[in-house]
Order: sequence, then structure tokens, then C-alpha cells
Amino acid sequence: MYSKNIKIGDKASITKIISDENVKQFAKISGDLNPIHISDDYANKTIFKKRIAQGILITGLISAVLANKLPGEGSIYLSQTLKFLKPVFIGDEITAEVEVLDIKGNIVTLYTCCFNNINVDVIVGEAVIMIERRNN
Repeated sequence: MYSKNIKIGDKASITKIISDENVKQFAKISGDLNPIHISDDYANKTIFKKRIAQGILITGLISAVLANKLPGEGSIYLSQTLKFLKPVFIGDEITAEVEVLDIKGNIVTLYTCCFNNINVDVIVGEAVIMIERRNN
């Protein structure tokens, strides 16, 4: 819900361990059947030497933070830039974090990043969100 208390510098995050089941379900839902995500035999022959999670699956964690924590309920995604820096492997613990950079009326711009359990950024970008105005 819209909060008059949102201010520049506010942060929120969530953390999730990326499971084999997450990767397989996302492949079924999205149709992304790239064998780097779903075949151990194929992935073993790549530069990564093991399967990696779909980048867009990981960015879904950013969406979860925006929808559920900051700005939260009623927020509408307007845009998102993404830069994929490092792979995410099955079993990695990933934290998605957002930070408010700018507020203009009901438009909020946030820095977005996902990093692993050793604090290495795997995805960075910027989101623009429209927040709902409520007269509470």
C-alpha cells in the first residue's frame, strides 16, 4: 500500500535458496528449456560445469520484494533494467535487495540487485514503480 513514509535510501530484501525444483518448474512455466538449466550432462560440458538457474527466475525475487515489502501492496512495475553479472547455481542462496533512489509524486525509482551468500552481485539494475495513492 502507498506509504507517505517511503523515503530515499529505504531498503528491503528477501532471501531464497534456489532449488532444483524451482528451476524445473520455471522451465515448465516459461518454456525456457535451455539444457544449461535442466540437463546435468549438457551443463557439465559448459564453462560453468554444472546447471545454472534461469536469470529471469532470479529476477522474480526482485518483483517479490517490490510487491510485498517496498513499496509493497498496490505497486505497479513500470520498467526494469537488468545486468546479469554472474551465474546462479542450484543450491545458491540469493538475496534480492531494493533501495529507493528517487521519488517523484507516485513514481519511485529503485536500485535493484541480487547477490549470493558470499556477497557477490549476480544481477543489478534499476526499477521504476508506480505506487498507489490512498487516503487512509
